[in-house]
Amino acid sequence: MKPWLLAVMGPTASGKTSLAETVSEATGAQLLNADAFQMYRGFDIGTGKPPFPSRYRLMDTLDPTETYGVGKYVREAATELTSLFDAGQNAILVGGTGLYIRALTEGYADMSGPADEAAVSRVDSLQSEGGLDGLLAELDRRAPDTIVDRMNPVRVRRALLKLDAPVQPPIDLPAFRIVKMALVPSTSDLDRNITHRVHKMMQTDWLGEVDRLKRAGYQLSDPAFRAIGYAEMWKVLAGDLDLNEATERIVTATRQYAKRQRTWLRSEPNLTVIDSLAVGEVDMPLKEVFRQLPEL
Repeated sequence: MKPWLLAVMGPTASGKTSLAETVSEATGAQLLNADAFQMYRGFDIGTGKPPFPSRYRLMDTLDPTETYGVGKYVREAATELTSLFDAGQNAILVGGTGLYIRALTEGYADMSGPADEAAVSRVDSLQSEGGLDGLLAELDRRAPDTIVDRMNPVRVRRALLKLDAPVQPPIDLPAFRIVKMALVPSTSDLDRNITHRVHKMMQTDWLGEVDRLKRAGYQLSDPAFRAIGYAEMWKVLAGDLDLNEATERIVTATRQYAKRQRTWLRSEPNLTVIDSLAVGEVDMPLKEVFRQLPEL
């Protein structure tokens, strides 16, 4: 009988990691990370990284200076899953980056490889000479219909580099029996969970983590610092922001992110949604998972 692949999805602070780890312990299935920022080494507290990351594949694999995207994730995850499938082992994908899971389980036709060094150098020159306006002018010249956040230089830069990136052939997953489930608590429960989680992160010395990253020579402009809250913590260290104000901003930003995740999940194909989960409670969704999983 073919192995199964369970994707456990849900907004941040919904309890998906606890559920995935419980299923893994009960079945021996291998955990694979599907959270973009949990792949960065040293970014532990603010990304909600589980306490034993060694249990996961595709976690703690990147330096904070490295850029990463869905195309590379799909290729690396497919390699891991092929190895597991060939060994007859079940797998569990868990993480909040919905695009990674959808691209992997539903196919992704718009995947490209990295742009060559010459293209990167051209974009570097445009950015250093003209800033965001220079990048936008070039994008408008070459691809005026591109939809992108025009206030975000990282995304404008990425859109330009994609124009020169080689198109990669689609990647076929091995023939797992795929089950996708999402934990989606009510808005009020999730807001409460998020507030609790952010305050717990503060108590676990998130500020110290950012200080260590700063002392190690990393810069606020490094890709990993796009994770929610790290810029605010950096400003606290610099004396530009009060810790209480930073906490409030992070709670607000996390709630906004969770709202976008809930919107994303409403359009996720072949997904079973579990509507409620309180902090630390897994019994009800666990029963639903085992009801839907293929015979073990």
